[in-house]
Amino acid sequence: MNQIRLGIIGLGWRSGFTKYWHQPNGRSLVVVGADTDPLRLTKFQQNINPEAAVTLDYRELLQREDIDAIVITTPDDSHDEIAVAALQAGKHVYCEKPLSITVEGCDRILTAWAQSGKHFMIGFNMRYMNMYRTMKEIVDSGEIGEVKSVWVRHFVGLGSDYYYHSWHGSSRNTTSLLLQKASHDIDLIHWLTGRYTKKVAAFGGVDYFGGTKPNELTCPECGEKATCPEYRSGPLVQCAFREEIDVEDNSMVLMELDGGIKASYMQCHFTPDYQRNYTIIGTEGRIENDEIAQRVYVKTRKSQTWRDLSDKIYEIKKAEGSHNGADPIICEDFLDMILQNKEPIAEPIAGRMSVAVGVAATESMRKGGQLVYVKEPEPWMLGQKSSLSGT
Repeated sequence: MNQIRLGIIGLGWRSGFTKYWHQPNGRSLVVVGADTDPLRLTKFQQNINPEAAVTLDYRELLQREDIDAIVITTPDDSHDEIAVAALQAGKHVYCEKPLSITVEGCDRILTAWAQSGKHFMIGFNMRYMNMYRTMKEIVDSGEIGEVKSVWVRHFVGLGSDYYYHSWHGSSRNTTSLLLQKASHDIDLIHWLTGRYTKKVAAFGGVDYFGGTKPNELTCPECGEKATCPEYRSGPLVQCAFREEIDVEDNSMVLMELDGGIKASYMQCHFTPDYQRNYTIIGTEGRIENDEIAQRVYVKTRKSQTWRDLSDKIYEIKKAEGSHNGADPIICEDFLDMILQNKEPIAEPIAGRMSVAVGVAATESMRKGGQLVYVKEPEPWMLGQKSSLSGT
């Protein structure tokens, strides 16, 4: 196999990155697209491949014998159904995060993958960003000693635009944004420390969006107050203050990882700015990033006193391509996995564990901060490699 033929299922905003796979003179071609919205089929052909076939039923796509691999960029609650069907159809699979909105859904995917003999990749593109690759290298070098604590602050200034005007605002579609949005950050905490979370306690609420409480807030999309209609211009553009919203827009999670590492994650969707701030503290120093300045700061002790410090600044090189240059690289990694049997940076179990933490944190949050243990994976899941075969 010299050129991979791909089918894309789910042609919304996120599917735009699939352009990196359409290489008529290269290693892959995007040849089919599936979505339930006819307008998206047209846009897909215009933006990705004018000659691509399209269908309103993803199952028709899976029946095609000329398709080698499937890319899943559908809403979160459909991931497990489609991923399992694709693997059972004998296709290699790339699935956007989160893997599912339930732990059980993740486990169904991992079971189908293990039985398929095919390659499977979870779309954790933040592992491919220069900022976080640099932080990982610093941690692994031992420069800050043994990691003991991780703090993450997530300022989601575009929360209303990206999440509360669509299906994301309902828990029946997402469980919570501790899966949809925080799955990246939970995964990075696991990746940077090399440990998985064991137990969590969380607090959160719908403190800004939604229409269940009286307020004078104005919807930035439709310009109406909290009493505005549920739909502005069709089912895909919904008011951020509609009453059905039940997904927390302000949340805080405390985690204890294997080995006793402590971590915290804070997410707010109505802050005016958009950035992530990571602090990693070890026995000999700490790292902190600045996404605005594109820098990583390292502070280490020259001796056993806080008065005698050594500081370093790492300037992060700008990368070309969407998601800070991560999307083109992860697309190439998927091809390398299929064509060269190369292990990707993130194994499928990582997708399962980020969801398991998000689910546990959501349960804790909705029970007033009760301590909840993360559901452990089956032992066989921990030993599996992403590249099960070279077919």
